[in-house]
Amino acid sequence: MKNRVLPLSSPPTAPLHLWRVLTLLLLGGLVAWDASGLDLSVMAGLGTAGGFPLRDQWWLETVLHNAVRQFALVAFVGLWVMVWRPVGVFRGYQRMERLEMVIGVTLALLTISGMKRFSLTSCPWDLQSFGGLATYVSHWHWGVKDGGSGGCFPGGHASSAFAFVALVLPGLSRGPGSAQHRRAMRLLVGVVLAGLVLGGVQTLRGAHYPSHTLWTGWICWVVVSLNHSLFVFARDKRADLINRNSSIENTENQPLDAVL
Repeated sequence: MKNRVLPLSSPPTAPLHLWRVLTLLLLGGLVAWDASGLDLSVMAGLGTAGGFPLRDQWWLETVLHNAVRQFALVAFVGLWVMVWRPVGVFRGYQRMERLEMVIGVTLALLTISGMKRFSLTSCPWDLQSFGGLATYVSHWHWGVKDGGSGGCFPGGHASSAFAFVALVLPGLSRGPGSAQHRRAMRLLVGVVLAGLVLGGVQTLRGAHYPSHTLWTGWICWVVVSLNHSLFVFARDKRADLINRNSSIENTENQPLDAVL
């Protein structure tokens, strides 16, 4: 009996070139925002010479900052558990896809955290205009100190939502009519809205410029997209290898006259 050639183990992938176009369009919009100088205009409308009135507002600080950050940590740990013990919608994905999700989230968080660690950009509430010591320096002037505490770019709080965009890419790779694709589209909208809300909270408190939130979302998107591409490449190579070995086994198991 002939061995069957194993089919590709991964689902059809979404058109990655469309994601690249979207990434470039978003990049253009972000560069235009930075060039507009609207960051300072927005913060000037929210703060005063004595600081930001909403900095210690209970809902913004305790609920939408501290509590949400703790919830994101629990969700992150739970996502690792889903790799080996999936429940609910996670059962509809292969283990490698679930691993892709959690590694994508992890890489996005580490990237944002690493950039913040080396950033000399201070938060808006550190500016002299709002009662602090720093002077405004663009976050793209790497190596230039502004006189403040630094470490403010990109937005760490927004990344606790934006990093989870890694959950949607395996689903978007399925056919548009599939349940995974529909759920992924809804989740994508939810993740983007959550990231914008969390970034907006920090802007209202004076912790981040609007651009910090926007750049955080774009950076997370780029990181998880690259991670997805690597996983797709690895799955395709693995499937090709399985198919090639299966073909060799079929040939070896055929009668000599059939081969000739």
